Amino acid sequence: MSKKKYTVCKVDEVRPGQQKIVQLDKFSVGVFNIGGEYHALLNVCPHRGAALCEGPVCGTTQPTDQREFIYCQENALVRCAWHGWEFDIKSGEFLVDPSIKAKTFPVSVEADEVFVHI
Repeated sequence: MSKKKYTVCKVDEVRPGQQKIVQLDKFSVGVFNIGGEYHALLNVCPHRGAALCEGPVCGTTQPTDQREFIYCQENALVRCAWHGWEFDIKSGEFLVDPSIKAKTFPVSVEADEVFVHI
C-alpha cells in the first residue's frame, strides 16, 4: 500500500509549540511544530476517541529522588482535553503506558511547505 502525500501548510503557519488541525481525506490530523521539527498525529485519542490534537501542547515533570519539580519535555506532549491523558507528539506514546499509542504519520518539509504522508 503506497502512502499519499498531502500538503498541509507552510512552515511559518505552525509556530514552535503550536499545532494545526487539518482534514486529509477521511482523517483529521494534528500537525505539530516541536522546535522546528514537524510531526503529525491522528486527531483521535486511543483512550475514548476524543479529538486528541485539540488538547493543549505541554510538558511534564520528571521523577526525582528529591522534593522538587523538574519540568521537562516542554511543548513535546499533547494532553487530551477529555481525560488528561498525555502523549509524546513524536512517538505517539502514552506517558503512563508506552504500549498505548496515538497513531503518528510521517512528515516531510520541502522548501517552505509541510507534507503529511498517509
